[in-house]
Amino acid sequence: MAKIVECVPNYSEGRDLAKIEKIVAPFKEDTRIELLGVEPDGDYNRTVVTVMGEPEIIAEAVIRSIGIAAEVIDMNVHKGEHKRMGATDVVPFIPIKDMSIEECNELSKKVGKEVWERYQVPIFLYENTASAPNRVSLPDIRKGEYEGMKEKMLLPEWTPDFGERAPHPSAGVTAVGCRMPLIAFNINLDTADVEIAKKIAKAIRFSSGGFRHIQAGPAEIKEKGFVQVTMNIKDFKKNPIYRVFETVKMEAKRYGVNVTGSEIIGAVPMEAIVESLAYYLGVEDLGMNKILESKLIK
Repeated sequence: MAKIVECVPNYSEGRDLAKIEKIVAPFKEDTRIELLGVEPDGDYNRTVVTVMGEPEIIAEAVIRSIGIAAEVIDMNVHKGEHKRMGATDVVPFIPIKDMSIEECNELSKKVGKEVWERYQVPIFLYENTASAPNRVSLPDIRKGEYEGMKEKMLLPEWTPDFGERAPHPSAGVTAVGCRMPLIAFNINLDTADVEIAKKIAKAIRFSSGGFRHIQAGPAEIKEKGFVQVTMNIKDFKKNPIYRVFETVKMEAKRYGVNVTGSEIIGAVPMEAIVESLAYYLGVEDLGMNKILESKLIK
């Protein structure tokens, strides 16, 4: 049986569709690759791509795509609501079928090494592939963002895993690593006050005393006149979507603010959706065994 890996590269371009088309071209040109999603966001100025396929095929396409991003994106002029440190900001590999975490780690290292050798973009290994405890968390690596990387990388503890101790002059640095599936989930608030989003994010994220497996922060969507609590749910089985959503609604009431909607970025496990559906419908025995489509997937 063929091994299958998912990859969800995040690029620091969400407005110029011509550039985005160039960046995703390596995924479209190879019919062996399943291109599951291309999601540009103008406010975040970021595009999330989701691809799936055999490890070596995906790896080569991702490497080529990172090279194109390094050519067409200049981080010196990049502005957006999402924190970022490179033209290709982060490249997570997720083992899907007949692939171990160890194999996924080796694939991540291979890609990181090749990206440096081909394009001189320094690489930090993160999550399961991290080479040190301070590199497990992506927010820790990204802290300081592109503008602060030149100084940060001179510190002994922030020598890149591959490359020199200086960011690429226009493409910055990239994080590559193996992680388990997570859910990128953003909740909209009917206020333009980003301080409220900051307070709510602080209340729910694990690093400041909130839910385990939740990373969260604020985002200001200026063109649309509202803010978001933006988060990664790193283990939906431990803290499901509905629990986080209801907590944000409750916290928002403290400030006289309402939740007006939400969005999921990238692919999401069906089980996570079913779990929240069961909560809101009050169905006691709704599980994957009740989902018709799941019986067709072998």
